[in-house]
Amino acid sequence: MTETLAIYSPTVMDHFLNPRNVGEIPNADATGEAGEPNCGDTLKLTLKIADGRIAEVRFRALGCGAAIASSSMATELLKGRTLDEARRFSNEEVVAALGGLPPAKIQCSVLAAEALRAALTDYGGNRP
Repeated sequence: MTETLAIYSPTVMDHFLNPRNVGEIPNADATGEAGEPNCGDTLKLTLKIADGRIAEVRFRALGCGAAIASSSMATELLKGRTLDEARRFSNEEVVAALGGLPPAKIQCSVLAAEALRAALTDYGGNRP
């Protein structure tokens, strides 16, 4: 087990063991989901948007430690961003903020970017 833990940075371990922004926002302005059929990881993001910014973001994830950590970090990175800034969000930001991920776990960070894109599309479709 020690060898497995050694492949993850302390930041990854912190976000896995103490995930931030877990749950769903009641009456969210936008919802986005993404999944990886090969490994079964899934992610749901809910957003509250105010004055053109992401005021609140929460997640529900089913998956490995890297998926939980990536989702948690993504929510931290997205809070306060304008919608234009959020549209430029990439999984590379998540990987860098986590201090890296093993190559086989990069897909976990991609889920966050895909779920965000789906949420932004949902928000655009739900606006009058």
